Order: sequence, then C-alpha cells, then structure tokens
Amino acid sequence: MAVFEVRQGTSPVILAFPHTGTVVPASIWERLNDNGRILADTDWHIHKLYEGLLPAATTVRATFHRYVIDANRDPEGVSLYPGQNTTGLVPETDFDGVPIWKEGEGPADADIAARLRDFHAPYHAALAAEIARVKAIHGVAVLYDCHSIRSHISFLFEGKLPDFNIGTDTGRTCAPAIERAVVEIAAKAESYTHILNGRFKGGWTTRHYGKPDTGVHAIQMELAQSTHLAMEAPPFALDPGKADQLRGHLSAILERIEAIALHYRDHA
Repeated sequence: MAVFEVRQGTSPVILAFPHTGTVVPASIWERLNDNGRILADTDWHIHKLYEGLLPAATTVRATFHRYVIDANRDPEGVSLYPGQNTTGLVPETDFDGVPIWKEGEGPADADIAARLRDFHAPYHAALAAEIARVKAIHGVAVLYDCHSIRSHISFLFEGKLPDFNIGTDTGRTCAPAIERAVVEIAAKAESYTHILNGRFKGGWTTRHYGKPDTGVHAIQMELAQSTHLAMEAPPFALDPGKADQLRGHLSAILERIEAIALHYRDHA
C-alpha cells in the first residue's frame, strides 16, 4: 500500500493531512478491539473540506490511520503536552482514554520501530521533500497542517473546544504576519469561535518544520468537528451546509497566507 499521497503544486503553501487516513493493515486491524475499530479519532473528511480551496497548493496526505502510528507525534515518543492527557506515538487508548487494543495485543517496542520505519518515516520524508522543493522555487514555504477533533472530549480538555484552534507553538513556528492574518480572519468569521495557542499549540509536524529564520513557516489549524460534521459520532458524516460555510473562511485564510508568502518572496 502507498502510505502517503502527494499532489505537487506551484504555490508556496503546502497542506499536510497526517490524520485523515483510514487504512489499517490486516495484521494490525486484527489486534484492535471493537472500540479501536470504530477509528473514532480520525480527522474525518478534512482533506475533502480543503479540496480546491487553494488550487496551486501542494498537498501531502498520510493514508494510514493514526492508530497504526501517529504521523504528528515525535518519533522519539516525547509528549507534546507534558503533564496533560494526550495520546502517544502509537496510541494505547482513544481520545476518551478507552483502550483500543485487545488484551495483550498492544504494540511492543519492535512493533513501534517497524511502524516508524514503514509509515511515519516515509510520510515525513515525502513532506520534507515537498517543503524543500517549494522553498527552492520561492525561497519561502508555508506548511499549513490540517486537523480536526471532536468538540467535547473531557479526557483532553474541559468544556467545548473553540471552532478554530490555531497553533504556532506560541509564535515560534511562523512569522508574526502569518499568525496575525489567520487569527484576524478567524476572529471575523461570524458565529465561529477561535483561540490562538490554546489547548492545541501545534503538533510535532508544526514544531519540527516551522523555522521562520530559514524561510520555512508552519501553522496548525485544529477545527472542532462540530463545524462540519452532521454528528460527532458514527458514521461521522459530513454536513454539506456546514462544510460550505466553513470552506469560505478556510479559503480566505489560505489565500491570505499565500499572499503573505509571495510578498516575502518578492521582497527577499
């Protein structure tokens, strides 16, 4: 199986989708319990939500599910949020803290090493190659990491999650102008809520690649799934009306990011 899909574009913007994949190899699927097989923690429909919004953007998408291995976690297994509930490189539980593996079937160290080699590393090699290619063309690259999550998960956070969760690792991963532009558009989106560097400050992808001083900027957008799903439960169907409304705001964000990146290129 191809563990990633790449569509090369000419824009300085790259869209990454580490968590929309639902492929689980049979040998791993057999070890998941009934709860794990729901695949509840998928970023449902996110690649479809962004499709066509910035036609010239490059896209890099993992096809494998995050229960195989999480492409947005540190390959060394270091927690993104020390002291807070979260899931690891190969999750043992879902986002509600409920086990996803059959008794005694959780991944051992050898399993994790193999999945790093076969899934995590190839995805990031492809992503790194596209960042290098885009930067070689423009002198700048902006990685926009696309995510979603259920709006209520008491294991991870209290209350209801804002609609737009913007992560830049407290400003470390992108230029202030990019961060500011995304926040401004989210703030003006009527009937939506937003937060900058709240519960989600950007995952490993954003933190690893975002090095503004080298011309590579990264920002994570974690969308509450209530903004585009009919129901945040099986079958996790997309709500076309909600999606169309949301796509207008996401399009504005991506177009603004691209304009800023092109300005950087033209004034370097």
